[in-house]
Amino acid sequence: MNENLDHLKVELEMFGTSHDATMADRGQRMFNITRDTGEFLALLVRATAAKQVLEIGTSNGYSTLWLAQATQAIGGRVTTVELAPNKVALAQITFERSGFSCITLVQDDAKRLLETSATHHYDLVFLDAERSEYLGWWPQIRRVLRPGGLLVVDNATSHGHELAQLVQAVQADAHFTTCLVPIGKGEFQATKALSVDEAK
Repeated sequence: MNENLDHLKVELEMFGTSHDATMADRGQRMFNITRDTGEFLALLVRATAAKQVLEIGTSNGYSTLWLAQATQAIGGRVTTVELAPNKVALAQITFERSGFSCITLVQDDAKRLLETSATHHYDLVFLDAERSEYLGWWPQIRRVLRPGGLLVVDNATSHGHELAQLVQAVQADAHFTTCLVPIGKGEFQATKALSVDEAK
């Protein structure tokens, strides 16, 4: 691994931990993924040859680095969307320091970005944002994910009760195969079938 990139990751890990421990306002916390989750995401990108990755919930860009490192290596791109201006500002600094050229940072509402994205555009969608919004986003996530594509949702064990409705909706969809991986805070995964009628 690039020594400077690894140093940046460690720096962000330490910042996230110390910052969140002293921040009472939930909206101001970073809520970074764990390192083993980052390693797992990078592996998934390479294993599925995901050249178009969508991350919903950028925070300070820590998780994006793991996705971008794997995606850039295979000639792909990461689009990451974040609404909070303070987190967008932190992520911009992170991405400038990383040197990655494959990251597109969008400051917008995830619902709007999903609605304006092309059908079957993304190979992998990583969901790590406001969990109360997930169920409402699901029809659009389903649409923009390509056949054979992969959805990964963080906090599936740490906040499983908050994801229950989404998990139930995805598992009820005959076009998706799902599993729960006990890495980090828990990763719920759903793979889309190779043949899907989007009208259903």
